[in-house]
Amino acid sequence: AIMEASVLRSRLEINFIRLLQETQQMANGNKQKDWTFEKWMESRSLIILYGSETGTAQEVAERIGRECRRYYFLPVVSAMDDFPVDQLAKSPLVVFVVSTTGQGDDPSNMKNFFTTLWSQRKNRQLLVDLKFGVLGLGDSSYQKFNYAAKRLNNLLAYLGGQPILKMGLGDDQHDLGPDFVIDPWLNNWWNKVLELFPLPAGREPLNTSVLLPSKYKTRFVESSDGSDCLIQERCLAESQNRVCASTMYLAEVTLNKRLTSPQHFQDVRLVEFDVTCIKEKQKPGDVLMVQPQNLENHVDEFMNILGLNPEQVFYLECNDPNAPLPPISILPRPCTVRQCVQKYFDIQAIPKRHFFELLAFFTKDETEREKFQEFASAEGQEGLYDYCHRPKRSIMEVLDDFPHTKNNIPFDYLFDLVPAIKARSYSIASSSLAIPNKVQLLVAVVQYQTILKRPRLGLCTNWLARQCVGKLVPVWIKSGTLTFPSLTEVIPPVVMIGPGTGCAPFRAYIQERVASGHHQSLVLIFGCRNKNKDFFFKKEWEMLVEEKKLKLYCAFSRDQEEKVYVQHKMKEHAAELWTLIANPQTRIYFAGNAKRVPIDVYEALTYICEKGRGRGIQDAEQYMKKQVEKQYQTETWA
Repeated sequence: AIMEASVLRSRLEINFIRLLQETQQMANGNKQKDWTFEKWMESRSLIILYGSETGTAQEVAERIGRECRRYYFLPVVSAMDDFPVDQLAKSPLVVFVVSTTGQGDDPSNMKNFFTTLWSQRKNRQLLVDLKFGVLGLGDSSYQKFNYAAKRLNNLLAYLGGQPILKMGLGDDQHDLGPDFVIDPWLNNWWNKVLELFPLPAGREPLNTSVLLPSKYKTRFVESSDGSDCLIQERCLAESQNRVCASTMYLAEVTLNKRLTSPQHFQDVRLVEFDVTCIKEKQKPGDVLMVQPQNLENHVDEFMNILGLNPEQVFYLECNDPNAPLPPISILPRPCTVRQCVQKYFDIQAIPKRHFFELLAFFTKDETEREKFQEFASAEGQEGLYDYCHRPKRSIMEVLDDFPHTKNNIPFDYLFDLVPAIKARSYSIASSSLAIPNKVQLLVAVVQYQTILKRPRLGLCTNWLARQCVGKLVPVWIKSGTLTFPSLTEVIPPVVMIGPGTGCAPFRAYIQERVASGHHQSLVLIFGCRNKNKDFFFKKEWEMLVEEKKLKLYCAFSRDQEEKVYVQHKMKEHAAELWTLIANPQTRIYFAGNAKRVPIDVYEALTYICEKGRGRGIQDAEQYMKKQVEKQYQTETWA
């Protein structure tokens, strides 16, 4: 069955690329068909394998699949776990796109692949015929930056594989995001590939002036009787035993209240869901994945900008063999334009370079085309940053800025231009032992100002804030990046550092420990602005302190003239904390913003080691690397 599918995919791909070639020939005035094309194409295969946790690496892999057609390669895009490892040795050219999750962990859809490959490491010649490249997608705020990509790259080389290009390491923390590395890396990749697999005389890569076919086709119909939507709801309702991204659970909101005082600048909310029907209960450190939707006013504005008819009904169909249709749980079949814009298109996303490259095909105005081509060029990246990334200008706002383009975009190509709304992950802030059948989230509603007049609104947090009690929200539970000690083993001391909403996973763990009767040696270092404005769980934690079930250190940064943060409290109580950290069994956790705080906390830990050991700063730094980092886990976000 796999081989039959592979042959069918190859035929579809050859037809796909033949169409592109004929389009270019027509543009050049050459209408003669090349009948040796299919036979020649069968020998040019490029395998693109991805390991992706949130979908970003998959998006990049699909982009490579689209681009490789310009160089006359047959792409096969697949999650690593879906690709037979024994076929790797028979594949002459493979590119791996790898994200890193958690504490340097492999994404869930590449774990089996890596384990199987690792088990064959005795054969140092296993991949001697393989030429490969690895593109990593990571976040430099984590200690193990791009660790999964580096580990895979080393294993492939150890097994005899030949890297044709130095590994690319994309970084979410860069001003331009991972694209700053991805774009030049891919340019170098194609140059190297064409040196190894040159085109025959007289054949050139397909010109970038040739528009690639859209990944989906839309078929508009007169109307829908609603039965498909009922099927979708039934699928969601019956998915309780296997809740995941493709089969989400509609959880009822049972609580949605503001925890911060009305005088506080930010709305931070406690949102609770009934998850009775999800049989696999959450454990501390797990996250709730929430599939949000666009706000109604944004949906209406987007459709007005593009002149879309919200009531039109369509079916989405495959047009690219490597682009599977979105799950029916996200995009119904059939679907109205309004449903599609509300549930699928991430119209608030900041556009990337490829967005402008594609827009250039649809404008009728030469000035607008020149601007798009500038933003899509390597030389125009500073201008793109100033126009889009610095002010956080959204796709919707960009389209509104170009009146000669916005009404000329074929509906099919909106699925190539506008990314899909990704699910957001939130650390679960409650224990299933303490609060059965419920999941609570601590949600800071994101709203801020840039140089643009309109405030920037976080998509998911603002949507969640508007979900009143009784509303149904698509969710699923998955393992998070923090791993806490099991209650079935000897439970070590635990030190938790959680400024702001970073305290969420620690509240879940504290509840779990207290509910199970294992509340010894629990330390929480919490930070917020004001004791009376944003001390989220003040009564709950102060009661545990009184009952001697929790040791709590609080840093209220704005309650005195000099600002005090969690790292200051750590240094202030260095002697007490050293008695715990010196124990190699002690677990230490940090969760919070990825900017400066993780660095400050690490330095505070080093200070504690320096004072505790009394052997100077260099000894403390070595001790951190050799010992404390083994005990230390972090969870950060931008």
